[in-house]
Amino acid sequence: MSSKRENLIVGLDIGTTKICCIVGNMTEEGLDIVGIGSSPSKGLRKGVVINIESTVESIKKAVREAELMAGCEIKTVYAGIAGGHIKGLNSQGVIAIKNREVSPEDLTRVIDAAKAIAIPMDREVLHILPQEFIIDDQDGIREPLGMSGVRLEAKVHIVTGAVASAQNIVKSCNRAGVDVADIVLEQLASSEAVLSADEKELGVALIDLGGGTSDIAIFSEGAIKHTAVLSIGGDHLTNDIAVGLRTPMAEAEKIKKHYGCCLTSMVGREETIEVPSVGGREARVLSRQLLAEILEPRVEEIFTLVNREIIKSGYADLIASGIVITGGSSILPGMPELAEQIFNLPVRRGLPQGIGGLTDVVNSPVYATGVGLVKYGSKNAHRPPFKIGQDKVFEKVIQRMKEWFGEFF
Repeated sequence: MSSKRENLIVGLDIGTTKICCIVGNMTEEGLDIVGIGSSPSKGLRKGVVINIESTVESIKKAVREAELMAGCEIKTVYAGIAGGHIKGLNSQGVIAIKNREVSPEDLTRVIDAAKAIAIPMDREVLHILPQEFIIDDQDGIREPLGMSGVRLEAKVHIVTGAVASAQNIVKSCNRAGVDVADIVLEQLASSEAVLSADEKELGVALIDLGGGTSDIAIFSEGAIKHTAVLSIGGDHLTNDIAVGLRTPMAEAEKIKKHYGCCLTSMVGREETIEVPSVGGREARVLSRQLLAEILEPRVEEIFTLVNREIIKSGYADLIASGIVITGGSSILPGMPELAEQIFNLPVRRGLPQGIGGLTDVVNSPVYATGVGLVKYGSKNAHRPPFKIGQDKVFEKVIQRMKEWFGEFF
């Protein structure tokens, strides 16, 4: 089963509840999804790897399933990363333009100037995302190459994460037999899949509601302005059901998926559900409204925390086109309606768009990140592979030694 099609791109969404592997094929017409594999995730908590063995097993399962469906062998993947350790910040850099015309070297220099901020040793820069360029006080420039001027300024959004967490993701993938081409922030990937160019232009907030984390990304004028990850997600809802209805976690998850609704007003008074008990006791029949009463305050809390984060970012006034919610937890009935009440903005569910192939299979918010990783990979396939902090130190030492030998001998 060798990779017949060289232009295959694989996204691996390593989530708290599931690990999902999606294979995309680049064609002249665009991107076709040709394989998909999914397996329950056992080794993560709140988006961070806490058990490498379990994570490796889950990754292997998902990858094998995707390989069988796509009829190919998977060698490299674009892996998603989330977790409360992720921090995003805005920075800017200024340089003088050498030949009075912006060259690719100038772009590299100005981005280097913008990323020259003090980052603690235990953190790794995951992304440097250009927001806009300014040439001699002319702002709002997206593509500065070839333009004339004296000074070039770049505004960038820098995403950093804990080195250890990034290393554990790479380690898990390597042990499962795949290389990591790049580590991608999960909400950045999801935004590739579910947001339209018009929304990013007008201003939009993407909320990716996963099992262990809720990821936020704010776009305005076509560029990313703010990113944040909150360590609260769908698992908290399951936990609340398990405690509130006194039922095992696995059953609570099923009940949430089949009968859950996060707006009490949407549930009929006479609707009932059967709830299995713990420790061999008999199952009970409870009203479905009771379930909604457990879910509603928790979902309200998640959205309130997200809203607080958006206000804190200072970009609340720029979200003209509203909010897009995606991720597995956004499937719960009543989610968009409850979000609209809290944000006072139009809210829609985000489904993966702009793809061909197995569209009916991946047509769910659950696969937004996976499809987004493939889309991200197809746009950035030319970039050098991702390296974790420790390796860089080693490379620098070798380089330095070579230079010394050059000087002395």
